[in-house]
Amino acid sequence: MIAQTDTTPFVGQHHAIIDIGSNVWQSAEAEKVAFLIDGDNYFRRLDQALRHARRTIWIVGWDFNPNLRLRPAGGTQAETIGALLRAAVDANPDLEVRILVWGMGPIYSGKTFRFFRKMDWNDHPRISLRFDLKHPIRASHHQKFVCVDDSIAFLGGMDLTARRWDDREHKAANPLRASPEGKRYGPVHDVQSMVSGAAAKMVGDIARRRWLKATGKAVEAGTTYAAPWPDDLLPALTHCPAAVALTEPSNWNSKGRRDAIRLTHDAIRAARKLVYIETQYLASFSVANTIAERLAEPDGPEIVVIVTRESHGFLEKVMMGNNRDRLIRRLKRADIHDRLRIMFPVVPDGTGGEQEVIIHSKTVIIDDYFIRIGSSNLNYRSEGLDTESDLAFEIAELEQRTAVSTFRYDLMAEHLGASIDVVETVMTETGSMVATIDRLNTGARGLRHFAVDIARGKTSSVFGTGLIDPKKPFWPLQKFRAGIGTLATRMLGGIF
Repeated sequence: MIAQTDTTPFVGQHHAIIDIGSNVWQSAEAEKVAFLIDGDNYFRRLDQALRHARRTIWIVGWDFNPNLRLRPAGGTQAETIGALLRAAVDANPDLEVRILVWGMGPIYSGKTFRFFRKMDWNDHPRISLRFDLKHPIRASHHQKFVCVDDSIAFLGGMDLTARRWDDREHKAANPLRASPEGKRYGPVHDVQSMVSGAAAKMVGDIARRRWLKATGKAVEAGTTYAAPWPDDLLPALTHCPAAVALTEPSNWNSKGRRDAIRLTHDAIRAARKLVYIETQYLASFSVANTIAERLAEPDGPEIVVIVTRESHGFLEKVMMGNNRDRLIRRLKRADIHDRLRIMFPVVPDGTGGEQEVIIHSKTVIIDDYFIRIGSSNLNYRSEGLDTESDLAFEIAELEQRTAVSTFRYDLMAEHLGASIDVVETVMTETGSMVATIDRLNTGARGLRHFAVDIARGKTSSVFGTGLIDPKKPFWPLQKFRAGIGTLATRMLGGIF
């Protein structure tokens, strides 16, 4: 427990979490902020922003699919994102589009590099597509953001690729939930933040930083065009600070950055009453240790973790799945005061059974004053191997703190199949996030516990975790890999 006599700065009645230079890279004011829950909301708002672009569009991600439709329901704005970008540069002679994709992303997502050869959508001198291969062995570029005219930016868990779109109903069967090639996939939940003002310019600076490192070419910020905020989107927050936490792997001449994992630990340690987490993976035993310390406190916070149960591929099942179960076992043993819930969401499948809703979001909410949304999972590789970015909001103004609790209510309501008002009412009555979940979790749509034997089984990481889910780059192979990555990036840059 944080002692009342320490000298940590306060935000309102809470200890400040964000510390520039320690757990975040930079901070800037966000003129407006929105929290976009699930792909339907994100893609719709992104579609609006891209159509107003005048000078710059940055798209940075793990993967990119130009055949993706941001409006899958059809209508007059149902063209592919590739066609949308091409039409935008044709209509605006000052517009530059730059897309940076992890070099292995198209392979992992089932495409080949032929998919990105010059085609109608990118056969234009002001559309630049580059592949980033300058990463350590086993590492990936995992950042997921878009910045339009340095004035509106989107950052969170969603790439512009297949298997990301879903609406908030998460029906087990939805004909609109299909890849550009027409392949159906199951329900998926995600979160993206949307910011305007100086905070958006800060996201643009991350893009320029990544572009320089990946291509060796510097891009100046230029003149900012004030892209309009959608008239029908009420911001959750206005004129509040936003901070960027970066994760970048170390190499022989750089210490790298480990902002996000420090921010996660600091946030959990600062919590007074509530810790709410959504994560695709739950496999960081260092984070588990911090959570266990809080659970041991007699008056510590309640902690709710919503995480994916389903694993894809042999290594993910063996490593991530087993480590998740061992970690859950450790935390449940530490939960001597019954303040922990680790669960996964389901919806009815129409045959009397259940269909899991895959959690792809990476979100942390602390009490009523802190939110972190980004690309960082709670696994080891997100701590110092992959390249990650997260936006954090620490709310000092008391009148704006309802936005934090409302966001948490909204997420809980979706998973429980309830309304925001009902969740808020029960939270007010009980004063407990755990009790609210327990009371409302009675329907076919809801949250389910993991079937983990608490009494028996290991609570340490699986042997070989350091090879499959490493915290940092492998040495001494990095210098060789860096040279290969530089050569490959130059070759691909010349081809595409």
